[in-house]
Amino acid sequence: MFAKEIYQQRRAELKKKVGEGLILLFGNNDAPNNYAGNPYRFRQDSCFLYYFGQKREGLVGVIDIDNDQEYIFGDDIDIDDIIWFGYVPSVSELAAEVGVTNTAPMAQLKTVIDAAKNKGQTIHFVPQCRHDLMIQLADLVGIHPLQSKEKASVKLIKAIVDMRAVKKPEEIVELKAAAEIGYKMHTTAQKLCAPGVTEKYIAGVIEGIAMSLGDRYAFQSILSMHGEIQHGFPSHTPMEAGRLMLCDAGAESKENYCSDNTRVTPISGKFTQQQRDIYSAVEAAHDWVIENAKPGVKWLDMHLGACRIITEHLKAIGLMKGDTEEAVRSGAHAMFMPHGLGHMMGLDVHDMEGLGQNYVGFDEEVQPSTQFGLNCLRCGRRLQPGFVMTDEPGIYFIPHLIDLWKSQGMHKDFINYDAVEPFRNFGGVRLEDDILITDTGCQIVGDKVIPYHIDEVEEFIAKD
Repeated sequence: MFAKEIYQQRRAELKKKVGEGLILLFGNNDAPNNYAGNPYRFRQDSCFLYYFGQKREGLVGVIDIDNDQEYIFGDDIDIDDIIWFGYVPSVSELAAEVGVTNTAPMAQLKTVIDAAKNKGQTIHFVPQCRHDLMIQLADLVGIHPLQSKEKASVKLIKAIVDMRAVKKPEEIVELKAAAEIGYKMHTTAQKLCAPGVTEKYIAGVIEGIAMSLGDRYAFQSILSMHGEIQHGFPSHTPMEAGRLMLCDAGAESKENYCSDNTRVTPISGKFTQQQRDIYSAVEAAHDWVIENAKPGVKWLDMHLGACRIITEHLKAIGLMKGDTEEAVRSGAHAMFMPHGLGHMMGLDVHDMEGLGQNYVGFDEEVQPSTQFGLNCLRCGRRLQPGFVMTDEPGIYFIPHLIDLWKSQGMHKDFINYDAVEPFRNFGGVRLEDDILITDTGCQIVGDKVIPYHIDEVEEFIAKD
Protein backbone atom coordinates (compact mmCIF):
# COMPACT_ATOMS: atom_id res chain seq x y z
CA MET A 1 0.00 0.00 0.00
CA PHE A 2 1.19 3.53 -0.72
CA ALA A 3 1.50 6.25 1.90
CA LYS A 4 -1.77 7.45 3.42
CA GLU A 5 -1.24 10.92 1.94
CA ILE A 6 -1.31 9.56 -1.62
CA TYR A 7 -4.85 8.22 -1.19
CA GLN A 8 -5.95 11.42 0.51
CA GLN A 9 -4.56 13.49 -2.37
CA ARG A 10 -6.25 11.24 -4.93
CA ARG A 11 -9.64 11.57 -3.26
CA ALA A 12 -9.22 15.34 -2.90
CA GLU A 13 -8.45 15.66 -6.61
CA LEU A 14 -11.41 13.44 -7.49
CA LYS A 15 -13.71 15.69 -5.45
CA LYS A 16 -12.53 18.75 -7.39
CA LYS A 17 -12.98 17.06 -10.76
CA VAL A 18 -16.49 15.74 -10.05
CA GLY A 19 -17.55 18.90 -8.22
CA GLU A 20 -20.75 17.87 -6.48
CA GLY A 21 -22.80 14.96 -5.23
CA LEU A 22 -21.88 11.67 -3.63
CA ILE A 23 -19.40 9.18 -5.12
CA LEU A 24 -19.98 5.47 -4.58
CA LEU A 25 -17.01 3.13 -5.19
CA PHE A 26 -17.52 -0.58 -4.62
CA GLY A 27 -14.79 -2.93 -3.52
CA ASN A 28 -15.15 -6.54 -4.63
CA ASN A 29 -16.59 -9.47 -2.70
CA ASP A 30 -15.38 -13.05 -2.71
CA ALA A 31 -16.66 -14.86 -5.83
CA PRO A 32 -17.58 -18.57 -5.58
CA ASN A 33 -15.71 -20.93 -7.88
CA ASN A 34 -17.72 -24.16 -7.72
CA TYR A 35 -19.25 -23.49 -4.30
CA ALA A 36 -19.24 -20.62 -1.80
CA GLY A 37 -16.57 -22.14 0.44
CA ASN A 38 -14.16 -22.46 -2.50
CA PRO A 39 -13.92 -18.95 -3.94
CA TYR A 40 -11.72 -17.66 -6.72
CA ARG A 41 -8.59 -15.96 -5.46
CA PHE A 42 -9.66 -12.51 -4.34
CA ARG A 43 -8.68 -9.45 -6.36
CA GLN A 44 -9.80 -5.99 -5.31
CA ASP A 45 -11.59 -3.63 -7.70
CA SER A 46 -9.02 -1.32 -9.32
CA CYS A 47 -10.91 1.95 -8.75
CA PHE A 48 -11.39 1.08 -5.09
CA LEU A 49 -7.68 0.25 -4.87
CA TYR A 50 -6.73 3.55 -6.49
CA TYR A 51 -8.72 5.71 -4.08
CA PHE A 52 -9.04 3.59 -0.93
CA GLY A 53 -6.04 1.25 -1.12
CA GLN A 54 -7.36 -1.64 0.97
CA LYS A 55 -7.50 -5.21 -0.38
CA ARG A 56 -10.07 -6.72 1.98
CA GLU A 57 -13.30 -8.04 0.50
CA GLY A 58 -16.71 -6.60 1.34
CA LEU A 59 -15.90 -2.89 1.49
CA VAL A 60 -17.54 0.14 -0.14
CA GLY A 61 -16.04 3.62 -0.29
CA VAL A 62 -18.20 6.74 -0.25
CA ILE A 63 -17.05 10.31 -0.93
CA ASP A 64 -19.65 12.93 -0.04
CA ILE A 65 -18.39 15.95 -1.95
CA ASP A 66 -21.14 18.33 -0.84
CA ASN A 67 -20.47 17.71 2.87
CA ASP A 68 -16.73 17.02 2.53
CA GLN A 69 -16.98 13.61 4.18
CA GLU A 70 -15.43 10.24 3.31
CA TYR A 71 -16.56 6.82 4.50
CA ILE A 72 -15.65 3.16 4.29
CA PHE A 73 -18.54 0.78 4.86
CA GLY A 74 -17.93 -2.84 5.79
CA ASP A 75 -18.52 -5.44 8.48
CA ASP A 76 -15.86 -6.43 10.98
CA ILE A 77 -14.91 -10.10 11.11
CA ASP A 78 -16.19 -12.42 13.83
CA ILE A 79 -14.60 -15.31 15.69
CA ASP A 80 -15.58 -17.83 12.98
CA ASP A 81 -13.65 -15.81 10.41
CA ILE A 82 -10.67 -15.60 12.74
CA ILE A 83 -10.64 -19.38 13.27
CA TRP A 84 -10.52 -20.07 9.54
CA PHE A 85 -8.61 -17.10 8.13
CA GLY A 86 -6.78 -15.45 11.00
CA TYR A 87 -7.20 -11.99 12.44
CA VAL A 88 -7.97 -9.12 10.08
CA PRO A 89 -7.83 -5.47 11.22
CA SER A 90 -11.16 -3.77 11.88
CA VAL A 91 -12.78 -1.62 9.24
CA SER A 92 -11.91 1.48 11.25
CA GLU A 93 -8.25 0.43 11.40
CA LEU A 94 -8.19 -0.21 7.65
CA ALA A 95 -9.83 3.17 7.03
CA ALA A 96 -7.29 4.98 9.20
CA GLU A 97 -4.45 3.54 7.13
CA VAL A 98 -5.73 5.43 4.09
CA GLY A 99 -6.82 8.60 5.89
CA VAL A 100 -10.56 7.93 6.19
CA THR A 101 -12.14 8.75 9.58
CA ASN A 102 -15.76 7.65 9.05
CA THR A 103 -16.72 3.95 9.05
CA ALA A 104 -19.97 2.07 9.45
CA PRO A 105 -21.41 -1.44 9.01
CA MET A 106 -22.60 -2.33 5.51
CA ALA A 107 -26.23 -2.32 6.65
CA GLN A 108 -26.02 1.46 7.15
CA LEU A 109 -24.92 2.17 3.58
CA LYS A 110 -28.48 2.25 2.26
CA THR A 111 -29.48 4.71 5.01
CA VAL A 112 -26.71 7.08 3.89
CA ILE A 113 -27.61 6.72 0.20
CA ASP A 114 -31.33 7.22 0.87
CA ALA A 115 -30.58 10.37 2.88
CA ALA A 116 -28.43 11.71 0.04
CA LYS A 117 -31.17 11.01 -2.50
CA ASN A 118 -33.77 12.72 -0.30
CA LYS A 119 -31.55 15.82 -0.21
CA GLY A 120 -31.36 15.80 -3.99
CA GLN A 121 -27.70 14.85 -4.15
CA THR A 122 -26.42 13.24 -7.33
CA ILE A 123 -25.23 9.67 -6.74
CA HIS A 124 -22.17 9.03 -8.91
CA PHE A 125 -21.12 5.45 -9.63
CA VAL A 126 -19.14 3.56 -12.28
CA PRO A 127 -20.28 0.51 -14.30
CA GLN A 128 -20.17 -2.83 -12.50
CA CYS A 129 -19.06 -6.10 -14.10
CA ARG A 130 -19.84 -8.43 -11.17
CA HIS A 131 -23.43 -9.51 -10.79
CA ASP A 132 -23.46 -9.35 -6.98
CA LEU A 133 -22.40 -5.71 -7.15
CA MET A 134 -24.92 -4.98 -9.89
CA ILE A 135 -27.63 -6.24 -7.52
CA GLN A 136 -26.25 -4.30 -4.54
CA LEU A 137 -26.05 -1.12 -6.61
CA ALA A 138 -29.61 -1.67 -7.88
CA ASP A 139 -30.89 -1.98 -4.32
CA LEU A 140 -29.12 1.20 -3.29
CA VAL A 141 -30.01 3.56 -6.13
CA GLY A 142 -33.20 2.04 -7.54
CA ILE A 143 -32.17 0.87 -11.01
CA HIS A 144 -32.38 -2.49 -12.77
CA PRO A 145 -29.23 -4.57 -12.08
CA LEU A 146 -28.36 -4.56 -15.78
CA GLN A 147 -28.51 -0.77 -16.02
CA SER A 148 -25.25 -0.01 -14.19
CA LYS A 149 -23.48 0.78 -17.45
CA GLU A 150 -26.10 3.06 -18.99
CA LYS A 151 -26.87 4.83 -15.70
CA ALA A 152 -23.23 5.28 -14.66
CA SER A 153 -21.91 8.79 -14.05
CA VAL A 154 -20.04 10.05 -17.12
CA LYS A 155 -18.60 12.88 -15.04
CA LEU A 156 -17.12 10.40 -12.54
CA ILE A 157 -15.84 8.10 -15.30
CA LYS A 158 -14.05 10.96 -17.07
CA ALA A 159 -12.55 12.21 -13.82
CA ILE A 160 -11.18 8.76 -12.96
CA VAL A 161 -9.80 8.27 -16.47
CA ASP A 162 -8.04 11.66 -16.35
CA MET A 163 -6.36 10.71 -13.10
CA ARG A 164 -5.50 7.06 -13.70
CA ALA A 165 -4.27 7.51 -17.28
CA VAL A 166 -1.26 9.57 -16.21
CA LYS A 167 0.97 7.40 -14.02
CA LYS A 168 2.66 9.06 -11.05
CA PRO A 169 6.23 8.18 -9.94
CA GLU A 170 5.06 5.71 -7.28
CA GLU A 171 2.96 3.92 -9.89
CA ILE A 172 5.86 3.70 -12.33
CA VAL A 173 7.92 2.03 -9.58
CA GLU A 174 5.21 -0.64 -9.32
CA LEU A 175 4.96 -1.04 -13.08
CA LYS A 176 8.70 -1.63 -13.18
CA ALA A 177 8.35 -4.23 -10.43
CA ALA A 178 5.72 -6.02 -12.51
CA ALA A 179 8.00 -5.76 -15.55
CA GLU A 180 10.85 -7.42 -13.64
CA ILE A 181 8.61 -10.37 -12.81
CA GLY A 182 7.42 -10.44 -16.42
CA TYR A 183 11.04 -10.64 -17.56
CA LYS A 184 11.57 -13.74 -15.42
CA MET A 185 8.33 -15.28 -16.71
CA HIS A 186 9.15 -14.80 -20.37
CA THR A 187 12.82 -15.74 -20.25
CA THR A 188 11.82 -18.91 -18.39
CA ALA A 189 9.26 -19.70 -21.10
CA GLN A 190 11.90 -19.16 -23.79
CA LYS A 191 14.29 -21.53 -22.02
CA LEU A 192 11.65 -24.23 -21.47
CA CYS A 193 10.38 -24.11 -25.06
CA ALA A 194 11.36 -27.39 -26.76
CA PRO A 195 9.77 -30.25 -28.71
CA GLY A 196 7.69 -32.51 -26.47
CA VAL A 197 7.16 -30.00 -23.66
CA THR A 198 3.49 -29.17 -23.24
CA GLU A 199 1.97 -25.70 -23.51
CA LYS A 200 0.25 -26.25 -20.17
CA TYR A 201 3.49 -27.09 -18.38
CA ILE A 202 5.25 -23.91 -19.48
CA ALA A 203 2.20 -21.78 -18.66
CA GLY A 204 1.99 -23.36 -15.21
CA VAL A 205 5.64 -22.67 -14.47
CA ILE A 206 5.54 -19.01 -15.49
CA GLU A 207 2.26 -18.36 -13.69
CA GLY A 208 3.90 -19.84 -10.61
CA ILE A 209 6.69 -17.29 -10.97
CA ALA A 210 4.10 -14.49 -11.00
CA MET A 211 2.33 -15.90 -7.96
CA SER A 212 5.55 -16.34 -5.99
CA LEU A 213 7.22 -13.00 -6.77
CA GLY A 214 4.25 -10.64 -7.06
CA ASP A 215 0.58 -10.68 -6.16
CA ARG A 216 -0.59 -12.86 -9.06
CA TYR A 217 -0.46 -13.15 -12.84
CA ALA A 218 -2.12 -10.23 -14.62
CA PHE A 219 -4.34 -12.42 -16.82
CA GLN A 220 -4.61 -16.05 -17.87
CA SER A 221 -1.51 -16.72 -19.92
CA ILE A 222 -1.89 -17.01 -23.69
CA LEU A 223 0.61 -19.68 -24.68
CA SER A 224 0.19 -21.76 -27.79
CA MET A 225 1.68 -23.08 -31.01
CA HIS A 226 -1.48 -21.63 -32.58
CA GLY A 227 -0.38 -18.03 -32.37
CA GLU A 228 -3.04 -17.11 -34.91
CA ILE A 229 -5.65 -17.51 -32.15
CA GLN A 230 -5.67 -14.20 -30.31
CA HIS A 231 -6.51 -15.82 -26.99
CA GLY A 232 -4.89 -19.20 -27.53
CA PHE A 233 -4.89 -20.54 -23.99
CA PRO A 234 -2.48 -23.40 -23.19
CA SER A 235 -3.46 -27.03 -23.65
CA HIS A 236 -1.77 -30.31 -22.82
CA THR A 237 -0.56 -30.50 -26.42
CA PRO A 238 3.18 -31.22 -26.70
CA MET A 239 5.28 -28.71 -28.60
CA GLU A 240 6.12 -29.68 -32.17
CA ALA A 241 9.49 -29.22 -33.82
CA GLY A 242 9.54 -26.59 -36.56
CA ARG A 243 6.69 -24.52 -35.14
CA LEU A 244 6.56 -21.32 -33.11
CA MET A 245 5.41 -20.81 -29.53
CA LEU A 246 3.60 -17.54 -28.86
CA CYS A 247 3.59 -16.52 -25.19
CA ASP A 248 1.51 -13.51 -24.08
CA ALA A 249 1.76 -13.21 -20.30
CA GLY A 250 2.25 -10.77 -17.47
CA ALA A 251 2.40 -10.31 -13.74
CA GLU A 252 0.86 -8.07 -11.10
CA SER A 253 3.16 -6.37 -8.61
CA LYS A 254 2.42 -6.57 -4.91
CA GLU A 255 0.35 -3.41 -5.36
CA ASN A 256 -1.51 -4.92 -8.35
CA TYR A 257 0.11 -2.93 -11.15
CA CYS A 258 0.46 -5.04 -14.28
CA SER A 259 2.93 -6.09 -16.94
CA ASP A 260 1.98 -7.48 -20.35
CA ASN A 261 4.51 -8.83 -22.85
CA THR A 262 4.45 -11.16 -25.83
CA ARG A 263 7.34 -13.14 -27.25
CA VAL A 264 7.55 -15.76 -29.98
CA THR A 265 10.09 -18.58 -29.70
CA PRO A 266 11.12 -21.15 -32.32
CA ILE A 267 10.42 -24.55 -30.76
CA SER A 268 13.37 -26.14 -32.56
CA GLY A 269 15.72 -23.39 -31.44
CA LYS A 270 16.15 -21.74 -34.85
CA PHE A 271 13.79 -19.70 -37.03
CA THR A 272 13.15 -20.98 -40.54
CA GLN A 273 13.49 -18.50 -43.39
CA GLN A 274 9.70 -18.28 -43.70
CA GLN A 275 9.45 -17.55 -39.97
CA ARG A 276 12.23 -14.97 -40.17
CA ASP A 277 10.41 -13.13 -42.96
CA ILE A 278 7.20 -12.77 -40.95
CA TYR A 279 8.94 -12.14 -37.64
CA SER A 280 11.13 -9.40 -39.16
CA ALA A 281 8.03 -7.55 -40.37
CA VAL A 282 6.52 -7.53 -36.89
CA GLU A 283 9.86 -6.60 -35.33
CA ALA A 284 10.19 -3.61 -37.67
CA ALA A 285 6.70 -2.35 -36.78
CA HIS A 286 7.32 -2.84 -33.05
CA ASP A 287 10.59 -0.91 -33.14
CA TRP A 288 9.16 1.89 -35.32
CA VAL A 289 6.56 2.59 -32.63
CA ILE A 290 9.23 2.84 -29.93
CA GLU A 291 11.18 5.27 -32.11
CA ASN A 292 8.17 7.48 -32.85
CA ALA A 293 5.77 7.41 -29.90
CA LYS A 294 5.90 10.69 -27.95
CA PRO A 295 3.60 13.27 -26.35
CA GLY A 296 1.13 14.89 -28.72
CA VAL A 297 1.16 12.03 -31.23
CA LYS A 298 -2.14 10.23 -31.75
CA TRP A 299 -1.98 6.54 -30.87
CA LEU A 300 -4.21 6.01 -33.91
CA ASP A 301 -1.32 7.28 -36.06
CA MET A 302 1.07 4.88 -34.32
CA HIS A 303 -1.31 2.05 -35.18
CA LEU A 304 -1.64 3.07 -38.82
CA GLY A 305 2.12 3.57 -39.13
CA ALA A 306 2.74 0.05 -37.82
CA CYS A 307 0.16 -1.27 -40.29
CA ARG A 308 1.96 0.44 -43.18
CA ILE A 309 5.26 -1.16 -42.20
CA ILE A 310 3.64 -4.59 -41.98
CA THR A 311 2.00 -4.05 -45.38
CA GLU A 312 5.30 -3.04 -46.96
CA HIS A 313 7.00 -6.16 -45.61
CA LEU A 314 4.16 -8.41 -46.74
CA LYS A 315 4.41 -6.87 -50.19
CA ALA A 316 8.15 -7.63 -50.25
CA ILE A 317 7.41 -11.25 -49.34
CA GLY A 318 4.74 -11.38 -52.06
CA LEU A 319 1.68 -11.80 -49.82
CA MET A 320 0.29 -8.32 -50.51
CA LYS A 321 0.39 -5.97 -53.49
CA GLY A 322 -0.76 -2.55 -54.67
CA ASP A 323 -0.50 0.87 -53.09
CA THR A 324 0.34 0.65 -49.39
CA GLU A 325 -1.65 3.72 -48.37
CA GLU A 326 -4.76 2.51 -50.16
CA ALA A 327 -4.37 -1.02 -48.79
CA VAL A 328 -4.21 0.25 -45.21
CA ARG A 329 -6.99 2.79 -45.78
CA SER A 330 -9.27 0.02 -47.06
CA GLY A 331 -8.32 -2.35 -44.21
CA ALA A 332 -6.82 -5.06 -46.44
CA HIS A 333 -3.91 -5.59 -44.03
CA ALA A 334 -6.39 -6.54 -41.27
CA MET A 335 -6.60 -10.09 -42.59
CA PHE A 336 -3.07 -10.40 -41.19
CA MET A 337 -3.44 -8.05 -38.19
CA PRO A 338 -7.08 -8.00 -37.04
CA HIS A 339 -6.44 -6.12 -33.79
CA GLY A 340 -5.25 -2.75 -32.54
CA LEU A 341 -1.68 -1.76 -31.81
CA GLY A 342 -2.11 -1.67 -28.06
CA HIS A 343 -3.91 -0.48 -24.95
CA MET A 344 -3.26 1.46 -21.77
CA MET A 345 -1.59 -0.33 -18.85
CA GLY A 346 -1.85 0.20 -15.12
CA LEU A 347 -3.87 -1.37 -12.32
CA ASP A 348 -5.74 -3.26 -15.05
CA VAL A 349 -3.93 -5.05 -17.83
CA HIS A 350 -6.41 -3.33 -20.17
CA ASP A 351 -6.36 -0.28 -17.98
CA MET A 352 -9.80 1.06 -17.00
CA GLU A 353 -11.53 -0.91 -19.76
CA GLY A 354 -14.40 -1.60 -17.37
CA LEU A 355 -15.18 2.12 -17.28
CA GLY A 356 -15.94 2.11 -21.02
CA GLN A 357 -13.30 2.03 -23.71
CA ASN A 358 -14.68 5.08 -25.50
CA TYR A 359 -13.95 7.19 -22.41
CA VAL A 360 -10.51 5.66 -21.85
CA GLY A 361 -9.03 5.54 -25.33
CA PHE A 362 -10.97 8.09 -27.35
CA ASP A 363 -12.18 11.67 -27.18
CA GLU A 364 -13.88 14.35 -29.28
CA GLU A 365 -10.90 14.46 -31.65
CA VAL A 366 -10.45 10.71 -32.18
CA GLN A 367 -13.46 8.41 -32.33
CA PRO A 368 -13.57 4.60 -32.65
CA SER A 369 -13.81 3.05 -36.10
CA THR A 370 -16.23 0.40 -37.34
CA GLN A 371 -13.76 -0.98 -39.91
CA PHE A 372 -12.71 -4.60 -39.36
CA GLY A 373 -9.45 -4.71 -37.41
CA LEU A 374 -9.40 -0.98 -36.68
CA ASN A 375 -12.57 -1.46 -34.63
CA CYS A 376 -10.41 -3.44 -32.15
CA LEU A 377 -8.08 -0.49 -31.50
CA ARG A 378 -8.62 0.24 -27.81
CA CYS A 379 -6.98 3.65 -27.83
CA GLY A 380 -6.59 6.34 -30.47
CA ARG A 381 -6.18 9.58 -28.50
CA ARG A 382 -3.10 11.78 -28.29
CA LEU A 383 -0.36 10.55 -25.98
CA GLN A 384 0.63 12.39 -22.81
CA PRO A 385 3.68 12.06 -20.56
CA GLY A 386 2.90 9.39 -17.99
CA PHE A 387 0.76 7.23 -20.27
CA VAL A 388 1.80 3.58 -20.33
CA MET A 389 0.84 1.73 -23.53
CA THR A 390 1.38 -1.71 -24.97
CA ASP A 391 3.21 -1.78 -28.30
CA GLU A 392 2.02 -5.08 -29.81
CA PRO A 393 1.86 -5.41 -33.60
CA GLY A 394 1.38 -8.86 -35.08
CA ILE A 395 0.91 -10.94 -38.21
CA TYR A 396 -1.40 -13.95 -38.17
CA PHE A 397 -2.57 -16.55 -40.65
CA ILE A 398 -6.11 -17.51 -39.64
CA PRO A 399 -7.29 -20.26 -42.03
CA HIS A 400 -11.02 -19.59 -41.58
CA LEU A 401 -10.57 -15.85 -42.13
CA ILE A 402 -8.38 -16.43 -45.19
CA ASP A 403 -10.97 -18.79 -46.68
CA LEU A 404 -13.84 -16.41 -45.93
CA TRP A 405 -12.18 -13.37 -47.48
CA LYS A 406 -10.97 -15.35 -50.48
CA SER A 407 -14.47 -16.75 -51.14
CA GLN A 408 -15.91 -13.24 -50.98
CA GLY A 409 -13.19 -11.71 -53.13
CA MET A 410 -12.29 -9.35 -50.31
CA HIS A 411 -9.42 -6.98 -51.09
CA LYS A 412 -8.28 -9.09 -54.02
CA ASP A 413 -6.47 -6.05 -55.41
CA PHE A 414 -4.22 -6.05 -52.34
CA ILE A 415 -3.91 -9.68 -51.22
CA ASN A 416 -2.18 -12.45 -53.20
CA TYR A 417 -4.32 -15.32 -51.99
CA ASP A 418 -2.34 -17.96 -53.91
CA ALA A 419 0.87 -16.79 -52.23
CA VAL A 420 -0.82 -16.87 -48.83
CA GLU A 421 -1.73 -20.56 -49.19
CA PRO A 422 1.69 -21.96 -48.11
CA PHE A 423 1.40 -19.90 -44.89
CA ARG A 424 -2.06 -21.07 -43.83
CA ASN A 425 -0.65 -23.35 -41.10
CA PHE A 426 2.05 -20.89 -40.06
CA GLY A 427 0.36 -19.66 -36.86
CA GLY A 428 1.15 -16.12 -35.81
CA VAL A 429 3.76 -13.69 -34.54
CA ARG A 430 3.17 -10.89 -32.03
CA LEU A 431 5.79 -8.84 -30.19
CA GLU A 432 4.64 -6.79 -27.22
CA ASP A 433 6.29 -4.47 -24.75
CA ASP A 434 4.94 -1.92 -22.29
CA ILE A 435 6.14 1.60 -23.06
CA LEU A 436 6.12 4.68 -20.84
CA ILE A 437 5.55 7.99 -22.62
CA THR A 438 8.18 10.46 -21.38
CA ASP A 439 8.49 14.21 -21.93
CA THR A 440 10.37 13.70 -25.19
CA GLY A 441 9.59 10.18 -26.43
CA CYS A 442 9.07 6.79 -24.83
CA GLN A 443 10.93 3.95 -23.17
CA ILE A 444 10.24 0.30 -22.47
CA VAL A 445 9.09 -0.18 -18.88
CA GLY A 446 11.63 -2.08 -16.80
CA ASP A 447 15.39 -2.28 -16.48
CA LYS A 448 15.76 -5.37 -18.67
CA VAL A 449 14.23 -6.08 -22.07
CA ILE A 450 13.10 -9.63 -22.79
CA PRO A 451 15.13 -10.90 -25.79
CA TYR A 452 13.23 -10.41 -29.03
CA HIS A 453 15.63 -9.67 -31.90
CA ILE A 454 15.97 -12.83 -34.03
CA ASP A 455 19.65 -13.56 -33.46
CA GLU A 456 19.35 -12.54 -29.83
CA VAL A 457 16.50 -15.00 -29.25
CA GLU A 458 18.36 -17.89 -30.89
CA GLU A 459 21.52 -17.14 -28.90
CA PHE A 460 19.60 -16.82 -25.63
CA ILE A 461 17.75 -20.13 -25.87
CA ALA A 462 20.94 -21.93 -26.97
CA LYS A 463 22.85 -20.89 -23.83
CA ASP A 464 23.06 -23.42 -20.98
